Amino acid sequence: MNTFERRNTIIELLREKGSVVVAELAKQFNVSEVSIRTDLRVLEEQNLLVRFHGGAGLPTNLSQPQAQQVQQEETLLDERYQLSRDPKIEIAKVAVGLVKEGDTIILDSGSTTMMLAMELVKVKNITVITNNLPAASILSDSPDITLVICGGYVRHKTRSMHGTMTENSLKGIRADLMFVGADGVDPKVGLTTFNEGYGISVVMADISAKVICVVDSTKFNRSGFNLVLPMNKVDLLITNRNISEQTKLELSNSGVEFKLA
Repeated sequence: MNTFERRNTIIELLREKGSVVVAELAKQFNVSEVSIRTDLRVLEEQNLLVRFHGGAGLPTNLSQPQAQQVQQEETLLDERYQLSRDPKIEIAKVAVGLVKEGDTIILDSGSTTMMLAMELVKVKNITVITNNLPAASILSDSPDITLVICGGYVRHKTRSMHGTMTENSLKGIRADLMFVGADGVDPKVGLTTFNEGYGISVVMADISAKVICVVDSTKFNRSGFNLVLPMNKVDLLITNRNISEQTKLELSNSGVEFKLA
């Protein structure tokens, strides 16, 4: 059972029982409690449940009978993540298509790279190095992946590791591919973020043979106040097909190869 199927089953159990318990779900699905907590957090962000200590229940404005009545009308998590609805999944699939068995991968923080982790669990015999805690939780369920988590301080807003300790933990490492997201993309400048202190991305890029940016089309024509990576550090950019012709032209003029998912 993959992640999407497990989360849909959790929603079905909620509709049947009204509440679920983390420990019981972990035993039922044969995964860690950390993975179940990640599932519940993601589902809560989709307004499909409300978490409480040790478990989760239906939203207070949706009783059990009402939940059953609207079962056909509600959109489950995997439906919300269908390729036609969530470009991040489509982008992730294209990105993972570039990964070969035996590769060493670096995943930076962000929601798109977390989606990429969901696809990477289908690949065998790879090493993944990441500062992305949700991605690490997803990858930890796969025995076919060697997982390395960067040490350091946790940035709670992005659920990722940052700082000098994190950067030092990457010394002496070489990677085949780095996948990085961004809050904004300016083809003339580079990748930007609204968060402070993103020195870790530069360190990751410097130790990677190829740097791949994964962003959806909403990230163009917006700019954060901090530079993640200049455009000349990016080898390939993967985005969805909704970008404008002007953006395509600007990307071409920047000299960066790009793929449309």
